[in-house]
Amino acid sequence: MADSETNSASHSYSAPGTDLHLELRGPGLRVGLTNALREAVRTGRLTPGTRLPPSRSLAADLGVSRHTVTDAYAELVAEGWFTAQQGSGTRVAERMEPRRATAAAPRTKPAPRRPRYEMRVGAPNLASFPRTQWLTASRRALTAAPHDAFGYGDALGRVELRTALADYLARARGVHAEPDRIVICSGFHHGLTLMAQVLKTRQVRAVAVEAYGLDLYRDLLTRADLRTPPVHVDEHGARTEDLKHMPEIGAVLLTPAHQHPTGGALRPDRRAAAVDWARAADGLILEDDYDGEFRYDRQPVGALQGLDPDRVVYFGSVSKSLAPGVRLGWMVLPEELVPQIAAAKGHGDYMSSALEQLTLAEFITSGAYDRHVRSMRLRYRRRRDQLVTALAQRAPHVRVAGIAAGLQAVVELPHGTERSVVQAATRQGLEVSGLAEFRHEATDPERQLPEQDALVVNYAAPSDSAWAGALDTLCRVMP
Repeated sequence: MADSETNSASHSYSAPGTDLHLELRGPGLRVGLTNALREAVRTGRLTPGTRLPPSRSLAADLGVSRHTVTDAYAELVAEGWFTAQQGSGTRVAERMEPRRATAAAPRTKPAPRRPRYEMRVGAPNLASFPRTQWLTASRRALTAAPHDAFGYGDALGRVELRTALADYLARARGVHAEPDRIVICSGFHHGLTLMAQVLKTRQVRAVAVEAYGLDLYRDLLTRADLRTPPVHVDEHGARTEDLKHMPEIGAVLLTPAHQHPTGGALRPDRRAAAVDWARAADGLILEDDYDGEFRYDRQPVGALQGLDPDRVVYFGSVSKSLAPGVRLGWMVLPEELVPQIAAAKGHGDYMSSALEQLTLAEFITSGAYDRHVRSMRLRYRRRRDQLVTALAQRAPHVRVAGIAAGLQAVVELPHGTERSVVQAATRQGLEVSGLAEFRHEATDPERQLPEQDALVVNYAAPSDSAWAGALDTLCRVMP
């Protein structure tokens, strides 16, 4: 079929393996095909190095003559869009850079430079994710997965993971856990979101929070129309004895094992005071056990939940022990809350992959999770020791506060220097958090908090190759 056979045509073709749609429009088929191929390269739908279909195959699929296709190919080779070699076929030229036809973009500020060293709180050492062991567990889990694992799933989560967690949490964290009282979620944020919905249905109007903590979670509760009055924090954790003087609250959010971010552990008498308050006020304790496995100066302190499983909602996840990208967490609930949380979550488990749940279950039951946690505990302990030693030698006027635990440490600074130190670190390519960003902005004058200057340093996050440089930079910006 020659160009003159059709003056205006529209044909489409999906190239094998490229999912490319061609629209042939123009005064003739050859011109239309040439324009369509040129546009596919220009817009990036045909990328450099892509092999074009043989002229005979493309001609048959488009319903045009082979001569039309070979002419279009030859023209684009001559223009430099394609290359053609004997035995290699016709390909998009490697030097072609896709350009999208857009209007002139408005001037924008240049993107900020990525920091050379990242020591802000939040992430574990991502380079240490146990890829090989996780892949082994995934293969085993997939091989043994029942057919129903590929459906929408139970709102509580896969029973295999809930059973594995019940055993692990009882053994490692002192949690009173039964599979039927565990609900799988995608992390603490997801779990707290569900809990906020349930608290509203229970007519709770306020949730007390620790005076230092992540504003992300305070904002989450506020968006659920829950007030968040602060509970003062000192070196022994939250002052839970103050809860009895806060009649407006129906729940309290605590980090008992390792207060985030100030680093203290909740003292035994304060643990008892929290449970006494919950029983007397018919309230709930929301326990965020975000890094409870990582204690370096002694055995990890057991979870607060063990003191009263009917008054404590226990939250855990693999965000610090493995990686936040796994997107798996859990809630251990008082029995009466299970149906309410399940209802808030929905009829099916739409948030967490069933295959990831089965993989984690296999990872735990095989012992790989325990081995990984022990390995990371040793690594993080060495990092913390190196941090303390380096600061003692190079900046003896600052102090590392808090217990030896977790993934971060608080470095206390001279009064009035926090902001300047954070700015100096940023100029040196080091991202680090100031304590002020975690401070609750209380509106009640009686609950205003004394200001304290400090850095919250994540010693876990830098890779092994970056650790020495990050530590040196941190020491150099000390006042």
